[in-house]
Amino acid sequence: MTITKTIKDVSEVGDLSVAAAFFHGLSDPSRLAILQHLTLGEHRVRDLTAHLGLAQSTVSAHLACLRECGLVSSRPEGRASVFSLVAAQELLAMLSAAERLLESSGQAVALCPNYGVGTTTNPSPDLLKAHGAEAQR
Repeated sequence: MTITKTIKDVSEVGDLSVAAAFFHGLSDPSRLAILQHLTLGEHRVRDLTAHLGLAQSTVSAHLACLRECGLVSSRPEGRASVFSLVAAQELLAMLSAAERLLESSGQAVALCPNYGVGTTTNPSPDLLKAHGAEAQR
């Protein structure tokens, strides 16, 4: 599956479903904060709750999601588990690229009526709202 491959046939869109699932796994601010913090090194759930100000249950649930997505791994240390990034260099490169893209777009995605800041749904294609000038028609 190649994200940068040009789609020439609608039947090929299914090839992008894994990439869409990957980005959906990154779509929560708490998961991004956890990943960002793990770029500093290994951490226990307790450490992450203290650093990020999140509840233990929240951190544990997000770490379980990230582990199932293959982005973090854990190892036992005494009675605790220590979490680390699976592919730290690649994740850092992707986060840096995302920051550059947000900078170049003026963070316009924040205003997206479908996925922008403050939206709470994941609309199906037939329910997508129009953007910008199209929305005013």
